[in-house]
Amino acid sequence: MSQNDLQDHWQKVYSGKSETELTWFEDKPETSLSLIAQCAKPSDRIIDVGGGASRLADELLILGFSDVSVLDVSEQALLQSQQRLGKRAKDVHWLVADITKWQPSRKYTLWHDRAVFHFLTQENQRQAYIDVLSQAVAPNGTVIIATFALDGPEKCSGLEVVRYSPKTLDAVLGNNFKLIESKQQHHQTPKGGTQFFQYSKFIKQT
Repeated sequence: MSQNDLQDHWQKVYSGKSETELTWFEDKPETSLSLIAQCAKPSDRIIDVGGGASRLADELLILGFSDVSVLDVSEQALLQSQQRLGKRAKDVHWLVADITKWQPSRKYTLWHDRAVFHFLTQENQRQAYIDVLSQAVAPNGTVIIATFALDGPEKCSGLEVVRYSPKTLDAVLGNNFKLIESKQQHHQTPKGGTQFFQYSKFIKQT
């Protein structure tokens, strides 16, 4: 899928449904917040990759985090978040970009990705993501990546995904990232289904 096709796909997804109808909707992203709280302080630079209409940025602002960025390929997804946040939207850095082609202009203390990496089904896409990740995260920075687990769905939003365990994700990211923690999540979708996720936390070595 080309960059334009990818952007069109997600624009249609977010234009056709409200955030609460999307299978990945979380009223409060408890697992992500728990992992972030263990290692981050309010002044840290945090980026939520593929954050779209997620409520993670809302919760981080409530907790006093002052340097939050949200990146997504869909401008419509970010617009939903901005409308929900209202006046607080100005306190977030909004970035419309394809993560595999993005050129970061600053270093981040913490990188969070819930359900972007597993959509990268081609090796060249994954390598492009890892290259951007290596550029964007500061030495000793934290990386949190959530994907469908090995027993999770094979597709999402009509697109194929690659499922991971913490061990297989660790192998893909390579030696520059050290796996330090992992968690399993049984995510309940708005329609009552269950999706099995794995969350892995890494430290960037250099």
